[in-house]
Amino acid sequence: MSERDAGVAAARAEYAGAVYGSLLAASVVAGSTVEGGPPSAADLVILLICTGVVFWITHVYAQLVSRGYPTRAFTWANVHGIARQEWPLAQASFPPAIAAAFASALGASDAVAAWVALCVAVAGQVTWAVVAALKTRWTTGVVVVSGIANLILGLAIIVLKTLVSAH
Repeated sequence: MSERDAGVAAARAEYAGAVYGSLLAASVVAGSTVEGGPPSAADLVILLICTGVVFWITHVYAQLVSRGYPTRAFTWANVHGIARQEWPLAQASFPPAIAAAFASALGASDAVAAWVALCVAVAGQVTWAVVAALKTRWTTGVVVVSGIANLILGLAIIVLKTLVSAH
């Protein structure tokens, strides 16, 4: 594998985690408002960050297993390298959590804070998808399709949240 191919593969893994983590964050916000209204902004922040970290740990474990553990030597260097590579999945929960905290600090209701967090998560998902396509040097058409596809996925979460919350 050439140096460029190795760099592209690492970028894909990092951006894939960020895209996935953003969609996960949007799903957490949408799922947390199903019954009884939205959680408090503080609870939403904790829920977002904890879910992101738990999924990050799960992905680190899955990567360790899929890369040959226990037949390969288990080292902390391997764990650290994989944990660093998968960290964008957890990081993607931070912007929506921060947005919810700021909205609440500015006096917004819990419902508004949840909507702000949801919008930030979807915006993050679209942004990371476009950045990933750009970094991997895809054509303009693929970059646009990546952005639109991720926007549609994010909007699907928003529509489902709206439909479920209405009942």
